[in-house]
Amino acid sequence: MTIRTIFAATSIACLLSACGGDDSTPAPVTPPVTPPAAQPLALTILHINDHHSNLDGASTTLALAGADGTLKTVTVPMGGFARVKAAIDALAKDSPNVLKLHAGDAQTGTLYFNRAGATGEPDAAMMNTVCFDAFTLGNHEFDKGDTHLKSFIDLLHAGSCKTPALSANVTFGANSALAASRAPDYVKPSVVVERGGQKIGIVGLTIAGKTKSSSSPDADTVFEDELAAGQREVNRLRASGVNKIILMSHIGYTYDVELAPKFEGVDVIVGGDSHTLLGPTNMAAYRLSATAGGAYPTRLTGKDGKNVCVVQAWEYSRVVGELKVNFDANGDVTSCSGTPHVLIGDDLKIGTAAVSAADRTAMMADIAASGFLRVTAPDASATAVLAPFKEKVDVFNRTVVAVAPDELCSRRVPGGSATSTARWNDYGRSSAACNALGDVTRRGGDIQQIAAQAFLEIADKSYGGADLTLQSGGGVRVPLQGEVTAGKAIEVLPYGNMLWRVEITAPEIKAMLEDGMEATYGPTATTGPYPYAGGVRFDVDASQPKGNRISNLEIHNRTTDTWRLLNLSDTTTMYKLFVLSFNATGGDGYTSLAALPLSRRLDIGVLDADVFLEYIAAQSKNAAGLPILRKLDPSKFSTKSVKDPA
Repeated sequence: MTIRTIFAATSIACLLSACGGDDSTPAPVTPPVTPPAAQPLALTILHINDHHSNLDGASTTLALAGADGTLKTVTVPMGGFARVKAAIDALAKDSPNVLKLHAGDAQTGTLYFNRAGATGEPDAAMMNTVCFDAFTLGNHEFDKGDTHLKSFIDLLHAGSCKTPALSANVTFGANSALAASRAPDYVKPSVVVERGGQKIGIVGLTIAGKTKSSSSPDADTVFEDELAAGQREVNRLRASGVNKIILMSHIGYTYDVELAPKFEGVDVIVGGDSHTLLGPTNMAAYRLSATAGGAYPTRLTGKDGKNVCVVQAWEYSRVVGELKVNFDANGDVTSCSGTPHVLIGDDLKIGTAAVSAADRTAMMADIAASGFLRVTAPDASATAVLAPFKEKVDVFNRTVVAVAPDELCSRRVPGGSATSTARWNDYGRSSAACNALGDVTRRGGDIQQIAAQAFLEIADKSYGGADLTLQSGGGVRVPLQGEVTAGKAIEVLPYGNMLWRVEITAPEIKAMLEDGMEATYGPTATTGPYPYAGGVRFDVDASQPKGNRISNLEIHNRTTDTWRLLNLSDTTTMYKLFVLSFNATGGDGYTSLAALPLSRRLDIGVLDADVFLEYIAAQSKNAAGLPILRKLDPSKFSTKSVKDPA
């Protein structure tokens, strides 16, 4: 029988029986779908956080064992988003049930953020090479307001990934571009995914107070208490039958550890915000630029008495966390383990020279034995995606962004004379004409003070305000004169430090400045730590002993544009200090800053050079439309006078 004959016969039969036309004939009943039976699940979570527009790789030093068994300081490539992509792809191949998660703060921190196309475009493009299963909003996603955040999510959704953006504790105001009436489901409290036939709920949280006070969400956008909002969403998911819950929190490791015992029904916390390196105790032996702040994973117990596993993956595209979690049939965690893979290259150098063949063999063995260092070549496809953005950054670096009619002199330490041989003297950074100026000798370098003033003014404009700032003299590297390219401006502050805001009392301000004086004039003195400050000024007597070199310490009142003596007996009034992360953690001898409690520290997450560029752009323009960089009024210099050491 031919197909045509079968079709004809079927048609006749349908006509005789009024196929589909007799309402009295009951429709076939579709049997109900039986949900998959509850069963154990082995899940692998691959995660990053706080990459902060760090898309290029960088270099770092490690202590690695050479052929003779001794530890040597070795320079190696580290991180970069193309390495993140390569590592995630390779690790995902090893496990059947994988989630790829980003715990927030994708944006701000390098020139890629706002100098390489649409704001945030390079970050979204690189995230889309990975195709994350979920992304929690960090505080820095709000740095340019709700409208920019909507545009960033549009970029994330422009391709096929459509990565969900999550935050259970944000409510966008009626006037926000992300208001539910305008942008429904752009930001969801949670998302449910399936792996191995089992449903997994992923809940997002954004740090509340920090986002509202230090980023720029719209005025009517509000952030609810993290515990209350998170628990509500967990309860909703569990009521719908989801019994495996991952909390993807951008609230900081310390807060994660504090809240984990207060949550019910949370199995895993994948965190961000605090840039915490977690890992094994042997990390210290390799002398990474950070020390492990806890175990990876950190195992805790929830309010319901069940296991909770907490992880975080450091910062800046340097680590891919790999967490392996085993759930029983009830959705409870029976075990968790994993590795924070620190991504490095295999170009090993001592100084500028490649290591010997024998040392290389020994060092590669040491890397393999570490258990956390992972040699990873950048993914070629991701490198290609980044290339046009990298070219834009390179073009920007060559762009003239300002003009400095007069030389902005550089002087690490004021005082002294050009013929002095004192170790704290510093006359080699500027021209002879600059060094001949009495003002520079009395008050210090123009460019150093401008950097401190830039932090002060841009903090007020964009980052929640500051009462004073600190910039070590040695952290400002070059004077400026004539046409200033973006690259030259970045060369002024080349170290890529993030700015922090620290709450500090008047006695602590005095102690901070005395730290700088001791590091400059004390027994192990060097010129770099000399304090340049915005918003405060003082007299210096370097002949005095430790703790007594600063006098007549004044603070500026911006409202009245007046100066007043700082009350050094006032231990209750808190002042906002904008300071480099390097100094805030004790760098250059600022030990009093390192001793301040964590509760008074806030990582603003903006690059010092980017703040300097923003300051430059805000200056008055010449006829060609270029900002004019001029010397500051003498009243703004932090050093009013200086007496040299005896």
